[in-house]
Amino acid sequence: MPQPIKLLCAAVLAAITMPAMAQKLGQMPIGAPAVPPSHSVEQADSRLAQVKQDREAVEAQFSAAEQVCYTKFFVNACVDKAKEVRRERLAGLRAIEIEANYFKRKYAVDQRDRELEDRAQQDAAEEAARAAQPAPAPREEPAERAPARPAAVTPVQRQAEHDAKVKRQQAQDAAEAPQRAQNAEDHQRRVEESERRQARVARRLAEKEEKRRRRAEAEAAKQAAIEAARAKAGAR
Repeated sequence: MPQPIKLLCAAVLAAITMPAMAQKLGQMPIGAPAVPPSHSVEQADSRLAQVKQDREAVEAQFSAAEQVCYTKFFVNACVDKAKEVRRERLAGLRAIEIEANYFKRKYAVDQRDRELEDRAQQDAAEEAARAAQPAPAPREEPAERAPARPAAVTPVQRQAEHDAKVKRQQAQDAAEAPQRAQNAEDHQRRVEESERRQARVARRLAEKEEKRRRRAEAEAAKQAAIEAARAKAGAR
């Protein structure tokens, strides 16, 4: 085989096996047991964009290596080696892609849960404020103008006027008593409904928090299993 072709083959294979792409993403070389977690949506997006570029570069380098293999005597062995290198590189990029997508999905779910919780607390506070306001007092009708007294009022007439005024006040109180009782009952009912509503909101928030905790534990267990399997594969 001519010397230039040998040098070209060696250069292409060396480019494929270099861990440059993994290092760009802040990862260990291919075969590392774990992928460092993302800490922000911006970082996850940057990793996904880098993975896309690196995957295209891997495919381009494989195509070049494959063409070089066809100039060698042991074509099949050369192509198989190039395929294995591509598979390992793509597997490493896939692990980075899975972690970044998982972080973005978890961040979106957590953000939505926080917004729902804030909205529920705001609704409960507004309802409690409305229930705490006293019921409006019934509008009092203007009192009837007392008839003009005659110039001279006898004690008997004065007593009669006083008794009549007392009777009118008693009649007015008796007429307004049902309305006052109804207002007090309505106010008490609103207070009790507000308390029950706040209890339901608190129960829903507790249930959401429990579900979120269980989901986080399940995801952590799943991630641990993936990392353990990757570590076992790397040990082989």
